[in-house]
Amino acid sequence: MGLLCRLFPQPPAEVSFVPTPPRRPVPPRPPAPGRPRRAPAPARAPAPGVRRVRPRWGMRMATTLSVLVLAAGGIGHAVVTSLDTEIGRVDPFKDMKNRPAPGHGTNILVVGTDGRDKITPREKEKYRLGGAPCRCTDTIMLVHISADRKRASMVSLPRDSYAVIPPHTDATTGKHHHTHPVKLNAAYAEGGPSLTVRTVEHMTGIKIDHYLELDFTSFMRTVDAIGGVEICTAKPMKDAYTGLDLPAGTHKLDGGGALQYVRSRHVDGASDLGRMQRQQRFMAALIDQATSNGTMLNPVKFQQVITSMLSSVRADQGFGAEQMLALSKAMRGFTAASSEFTSVPVSDTSFPVKGIGSTVKWDPVKAKKLFAAVRDDKPLAPYAPRSSVRKKLVEVSPQQIRVQVYNGTRVHGLGARIDAALRATGFRTSATALNWARRDVARTIVWFDPRWDRSARSLATALPGCELRPVEGQGATFKVTAGANFVGVLPVRAEDAFQGEFGVVTGDQVVCA
Repeated sequence: MGLLCRLFPQPPAEVSFVPTPPRRPVPPRPPAPGRPRRAPAPARAPAPGVRRVRPRWGMRMATTLSVLVLAAGGIGHAVVTSLDTEIGRVDPFKDMKNRPAPGHGTNILVVGTDGRDKITPREKEKYRLGGAPCRCTDTIMLVHISADRKRASMVSLPRDSYAVIPPHTDATTGKHHHTHPVKLNAAYAEGGPSLTVRTVEHMTGIKIDHYLELDFTSFMRTVDAIGGVEICTAKPMKDAYTGLDLPAGTHKLDGGGALQYVRSRHVDGASDLGRMQRQQRFMAALIDQATSNGTMLNPVKFQQVITSMLSSVRADQGFGAEQMLALSKAMRGFTAASSEFTSVPVSDTSFPVKGIGSTVKWDPVKAKKLFAAVRDDKPLAPYAPRSSVRKKLVEVSPQQIRVQVYNGTRVHGLGARIDAALRATGFRTSATALNWARRDVARTIVWFDPRWDRSARSLATALPGCELRPVEGQGATFKVTAGANFVGVLPVRAEDAFQGEFGVVTGDQVVCA
């Protein structure tokens, strides 16, 4: 919610150059560190199968996040109220009937639309934004704000999701259509915000309370106004389609670099799913920065961010300045750890539909369970105590690596301790350590099949001082023989914890250590 609040630009109360607030002139509330600043996410729906030239939801989500994050910092009532006239308005709920029953908390549908027509020729060329703009959605994300205002859950809905839209009149041609299958993003093209909301409600069973629509044109300027966003990568990232070219390590991305980062889908085999996860990481990093480094306390920067966002936001009539202000107050103390990110579980990423082409088919059982949790206002990520321990970044997620531990020493219980420590940092261990044939192993050994060399390096990072030994034909399960030099397991994490598989992460789990 905090995100949403920010989405609708709300100047900081502390800004001296703002018109004097009618009721309480000056004292803006000092933003609590880590104030709400959710961005839809973010998060928008993965830009599955979208043409490479299309700006992605990540940009919009990041923009939304920025706005939300900014708005949560404590804003003067008069300033916020004055923004009502600046925000574009739509009526996505007009004449809607047979809607889902309301659940607990607040649900906002965040939609990112194509905005290449507003990008300069130089930017189009530099950031590979060719192609003609379209009346469609690049990103679709469901943002749920918990009833206690302490948690924001962002669910990305792939734009190429297989959907069946209800009867409607085409907003462009005026032709009446009966129920028919389409890709989810086509709902906007045929019936605008209203048909998009109706379709999403039908697919998820969740009643949408508010609607936010933004354009990505101000994304780069917004990131620049914030001072850039820090992201990290364990391996080089290069995408010829977007021009992204990052060596392994930590990088401070400016607006242009951020745009390339959130649009790239050709940097690994995970394609759109991988891109969605990268977009979510970017949103988490944006929230983290806006809430922790005091950027939002700077009146000049705050004004720059707000100004760059105003031109790209449209909201429903019921989501006005008063509601935004109330939300921002309620969500004080919001941080990256308060946000959780996921995408709809899918069963087929290339589901063929006659006349439409390849679509993304949701997993009916897992998706139903996910949306039931959202409706019931339950956390999507399992509870995990927050830790200040910094985890080493690795290329392959521990969750993807199966391990069998052996004790090669005479130290009783050492194998079990190593198994438990590896499991605690995410590795899929057997939970039953065995004894090695020899009990005089001096140096811990990681035995691996050369086909899984990247995973082997990730596992070795968690076992300082170990030796890597390839074994042809061993298979996907790694063997760890504990040696006398074992000193402990180093906590590690990957950029994408689930790397193409369905999962939920919290913002603090994906920002740079």
